[in-house]
Amino acid sequence: MFKTVREIKSKENNSIVLLESQSENYDKTILIIGVFHGEEPQGEYLINKFLEMDLSDMKNKLLIIPCLNPDGKKKNQRQNSNGVDLNRNFPTKNWCKSDKKEYFGGDEPASEIETKFMMEILSGYKIDAILSIHAPFEIVNYDGPAKNLAEKISQLTGYKVQADIGYPTPGSFGNYAGVERNIPTITLELPENQDNDTLWHVNKPVFEYLSKQF
Repeated sequence: MFKTVREIKSKENNSIVLLESQSENYDKTILIIGVFHGEEPQGEYLINKFLEMDLSDMKNKLLIIPCLNPDGKKKNQRQNSNGVDLNRNFPTKNWCKSDKKEYFGGDEPASEIETKFMMEILSGYKIDAILSIHAPFEIVNYDGPAKNLAEKISQLTGYKVQADIGYPTPGSFGNYAGVERNIPTITLELPENQDNDTLWHVNKPVFEYLSKQF
């Protein structure tokens, strides 16, 4: 049902793959991304659980990156192996160079392998909506024309909709894809202290909705 259509290697030679559902007829194309930040591995778990389901009746094409930041995941750190926060490295109008701390956006925008990979995917497909899975705020954050989708996901999960994450995010993927490219972009912030099985029970309807109903 899903096939690896792109694979790159991280700085530390870990695989980063793009999976694509092999459906000839589909309504929309949805991109789902796990593990932007290495210390937020829950997204990969949810994606893998979804991939175990019977997906024969999907009406939408899905593009899936189970783990964008395998180097950071192995080190249990937010940033990639260069110490860059991938969610601050996109070439947005508001990108700015920052101190080399937790939210360091790189010495220049789009400096990272992982960022370039994401940019190539967005330029290579006509994407109708994006779901990026993070933690730990237990909210549905959105960028671009995604308010209605955010409200639907809020109904499915019980997480509150929050348009503003509450602090500046220069160079963020939400800005790049949602604000500047007008692609409805959801940042699904999972709760921090919840076991993976509970997270899957709560969020399974989101995956079902995006693949079969949206």
